[in-house]
This record gives sequence, structure tokens and C-alpha cells, in this order.
Amino acid sequence: MADDPFNAIDEELRKDAGCTTELDYIGQTSWLLFLKYLDSMESRRKLAAEIQGKSYSFILVEEFRWSSWAAPKKDGEIDYNIAMTGDDLLDFVNDDLFPYLAGFHQRATSPDTIEYKIGEIFGELSNLAQQGYTLRNVIDIIDEFEFGTNEEKYEMSQLYEDKIGRMGNAGRNGGEYYTPRPLIRAMVTITDPKIGETIYDGAVGSAGFLCEAYDYLKSKPNLSTNDLSTLQNDTFYGKEKKGLAYVIGIMNMILHGIDAPNIIHTNTLGQNVMDIQEKDRHDIVLANPPFGGKERKEIQQNFPIRTGETAMLFVQHFMKKLRTGGRAAIVLMGSLLSDLEPSFVQIRKELLSNFNLHTILLCPMNTFLGAKGVRTAVLFFEKGSATREIWYYKLNPSRNFGKKNPLVSKDLAEFLEFQKNKTISNNSWIFNIDEIDSNTYDLLMDRSSGASSEVESPTTLYSKLNEFDIEVQEIMKQLRGGI
Repeated sequence: MADDPFNAIDEELRKDAGCTTELDYIGQTSWLLFLKYLDSMESRRKLAAEIQGKSYSFILVEEFRWSSWAAPKKDGEIDYNIAMTGDDLLDFVNDDLFPYLAGFHQRATSPDTIEYKIGEIFGELSNLAQQGYTLRNVIDIIDEFEFGTNEEKYEMSQLYEDKIGRMGNAGRNGGEYYTPRPLIRAMVTITDPKIGETIYDGAVGSAGFLCEAYDYLKSKPNLSTNDLSTLQNDTFYGKEKKGLAYVIGIMNMILHGIDAPNIIHTNTLGQNVMDIQEKDRHDIVLANPPFGGKERKEIQQNFPIRTGETAMLFVQHFMKKLRTGGRAAIVLMGSLLSDLEPSFVQIRKELLSNFNLHTILLCPMNTFLGAKGVRTAVLFFEKGSATREIWYYKLNPSRNFGKKNPLVSKDLAEFLEFQKNKTISNNSWIFNIDEIDSNTYDLLMDRSSGASSEVESPTTLYSKLNEFDIEVQEIMKQLRGGI
């Protein structure tokens, strides 16, 4: 196998007119990878059943198993006298395979089953390859992947994560699928999940938060068989609206070791938060909800404080989903912490009144490479008591972030160390709740004067002007495209 087989796959897909972007490459790769994994998993389960003297019932009928149509073998090698290619392969995949797999959506008994997830995946995606020979070459590369051992899965998961990262840095809409992994690891470290607690992300994307939380818990010493079963089945939960992100998230969790991820393909904001009951709540919330989007009025009606801003609806959702005593770490666009829109002020008041917002990490511009020109912040809070004071840390690296200089773990080392004791420094400070304006609940506070950085900080004003300029440019592009 090549050092990075995903690069080899991308090289093949670049030759095909049906695949033109990083999003196309990872979508095409993911559904093929899923079917290869499914075939390997079923083979292992069949062998285990035979050892126990039991029969095994396959999920897929023989005709549609990877080992039948994609990689029929003779003496351990693909038998090209049987294996389809060219137009025959394209016709089979488009006219037979996808309709059969998409049909699992109607046949499955529950959204929690792998059958349902198969139906969701193949009901959302399609085969993008227009050349059967390109598809054949990609299949041959993927057939070399092995998932038999934890080491093989781990190696594959790291390569897949690298591919997701490349997609996130590729521009267009790629950034919405990818949160820098060093930042996620810092958020997981501070929330410090325990075995037996449930972890939730309602904007799951590529499932980076859930995968990092799994790695964090899996590394705990002396895990019992029951602990491992709990991690596998009863710990990680997520929801995702977009079809491609749903598929990527499922595949990413599978490669990290979760065989049947508890991810539901749905619009999280479509649920009325007043219907959330105690059984629906979680101990940990980790998320980077989409910001800048606008929701329809019928969606806004699901929330006590109505707003069209997607991110602030997610904040309300997460507050409702958190159990008493639970912890959360959520990424938000920095301007939402000070915007004087009345609904935003109300939401910030609710957060400070009913949650302990103990830490705010202020991130510099371009921390998220897919969201250039936007400043972000991470809010850490607990449910059960009102906020008394907030410890701020301003991430201040000695370089500008960019594709060649991304966020790395050492950038967050001081933050993690100082956060333990809420250390005061040139980059960190504390504000008492009494110092926060009770009319605006502005959370962007300058450490030296206590004045709102929204009003007095030239850096923040420049950032907002830059964000506005980017927005104007996007609108102009759309207008030119419609002429």
C-alpha cells in the first residue's frame, strides 16, 4: 500500500470529470471505504459465529457485498476475469448497487441500526465517477485497506483525519467540516469526560469532537470489558443535517473504533427544545455549531428566544441538552459575544444566569482556516449554578495562522496550564460578574479597563470591517453569477 493511499485515490479521481473538488474526493472515497469496511466486518462476524458453532446472517445479499462485485478474489488476488470495469461497472453501481443500498432506509426498524445508516448514506450520496476505469482503479486501491487489528484501524484513522484536514483547508465550504484537532483536544482535556458519562455533539460534522473524546477515554489505564462496551455503545451521540458530513462523520468514527456510531441524520434545530426531557440530556457537550447561517421562522419557533442566527439557536439547544452538573465547550464566532441584537443579549443573560461560564478562550483570526477573517472564541461552562466570574485567555501566538502555519498543540500549552488555576498573566485575566454590563451582557471585555472591546478595541473594529468586506465580496460574486 502507498504511504498515503488517500493521495493516490485523489490522483485517480482528478482524472475524472465527475470529481472536481476536495469535497467530491472525500465523498467518493467515503462510500467506497464504508462498503469495504462493512465487508470486512461481516467476514469477522461470520468467522466468530462459526467458531461458536452458530450461523451468521449477512446484512447484504451476496450480489452486493464488496467481495462479490468490487473485489472477487482468486488465490488472494482480484480476479479480473470476473471483476467488472468500464461501463459494466458504472451501470452496476448506478443502477443496481445504489438503489439496493438506499432501500435499507425503508426496511430498517430503527435509526440506531446499521441497516438504517446504510440507507441514509446511499440515499444521500451518489457515485460521482463518470469513468468506469477510474472507479476500477480507486476500488483496487481501497481493496488493499485492512481493518482487522486496532493498529490497522488507527493507522487508517490518522490518514483519514489528514484527508479531512485537507478538505477543511481547501476553501469553499470545506471548513465547515473541520475544527483544528489541537483545539478539540484542548476542549476535551478541560471538560475531562469520565467513563460512564455521555458525550453529545448536535452539529457533528466530521465527528472530530466525538473521535477525540473517544481517544481520550480509550487511553485511560485499566479499562474493563464493561468499560470498553460502554465506550462502544453508550457514550457518544451526535446529530448532523448535511448528507456528506453525516457520511464522513460515520466513517471517521468507524475508523477510530466505534463500529455502530450513534449519529442521527437530522436537522438538530428542528426539535422543539421544550420537548427535551431528562432522558434526552447528556453529561458533556462538545461542538462547533455553524455560524452565519439563517434559519426560517418555523425553525425559530422551536426556541424560547427566537433568532435567525443558527449558532445562537444551537447555544439554546445545547443549554437544554446539558444535564445538571454537566460540562460544555462550544466554539462561537467572537462577534456573537458582544452583538447588541436583543435576542443575543437575552441568550447571553440566560447563559450567565443559569450556567457557570467559567472560561472563555479568545482565538486569533484564521484559527479556522476555512473561515478566514473571522475571530472565534471557545466558551466553557457548567450547568447548575450562576456565573460568578469569568477567566479569559487570549491566544497570542508569535505568528499569523495560515495554511503553512496552522494551529498546533504547543500553541495551546500555556492556555491548558494556566486554566487549571485561572492564572493571571499578560494573556489572561478575570472579570467578576458584577463588572459585566447588565444591559448588554457584553462578554468581549478588555482586560485592562473593563470596557467593551466591541467599542474600544481598534483590533476588534478592524476585524469586523474585514468580516463585512468579505461578506460584501461574497454577495457581489453571487450577483455577478446571476447576471
